[in-house]
Amino acid sequence: MLKNISATGSGILFAILGVVLFSAKAVMVKLAYTYDVDHLTLLLFRMVFALPFYIIIAFWKKPSHPQTIKTKDYLWLVFFGFIGYYLASLFDFMGLQYLKAGLERIILFIYPTMVVLLSWIFFKKRITKLQSLAILITYVGVLITFWDEIALKDESLALGSFLIFLSALTYAGYLVGSGWLIPKFGVVQFTSYAMIVSTVAIIIHYLFKKGIYIADYPIEVYALGGAMAILSTLIPSFLVSAAINRLGASTFAIFGSLGPISTIILAFFFLDERISTLQVFGMLVVISGVTLVSRKKT
Repeated sequence: MLKNISATGSGILFAILGVVLFSAKAVMVKLAYTYDVDHLTLLLFRMVFALPFYIIIAFWKKPSHPQTIKTKDYLWLVFFGFIGYYLASLFDFMGLQYLKAGLERIILFIYPTMVVLLSWIFFKKRITKLQSLAILITYVGVLITFWDEIALKDESLALGSFLIFLSALTYAGYLVGSGWLIPKFGVVQFTSYAMIVSTVAIIIHYLFKKGIYIADYPIEVYALGGAMAILSTLIPSFLVSAAINRLGASTFAIFGSLGPISTIILAFFFLDERISTLQVFGMLVVISGVTLVSRKKT
């Protein structure tokens, strides 16, 4: 009994810490942009600083069921690592050049609804009435959140929102497609392999566009890159895995709703971002819809 209570308590702590640390990434990106660093260089710093840890994990933790892994599985791993962590991160960092951190997190938060829709399109999984209602609620919430911003007719807002939407879509595609590979490799192993693939893709992209030269940036840029790598990528990825292991995916989905809230709070204190009452209401509508579809899906 005490052991179960202890596991639940630590699971709740891991869930809250993991979600908050993940959410802090957008704020760190916005802070780094004040030092006139471009999105590709900043993304390179984030991934390269985390790479040694994922390489160590990849060598330390072998695949869970190596006898079931075929050559095509590794090819699929490369593909999903490319779209799930390279493209999704690239679109996210590009979009943050135009959007507030709080609004970025709200758009990203709709990815569970995209998982349901993509599963229906590609795998013919039936969408229930409850899921349909949840998806409708979620997108109405997004519309409410951006209603004041839409009235401004800001083209940069439209571009930033579209880029963040692509980030959520590619990450949802990664989740949908990689589901059948994770049991073969193991969660930790698959994540490490996918992160290595995405880092290689980012390095190739950077070399192709800018060559081997890296501009000399203030120490704050490198510090923020390292903080994103460790505090908002590496540590929360394992905290979330540990939380799901202790609480279950459906319970963790509730704590996932803290993501947009924590980002908005952090952005208020560190970026002086303000959010209107209407946007708060829209955010709550989005959270209710995503929580509903996530609980039903799990």
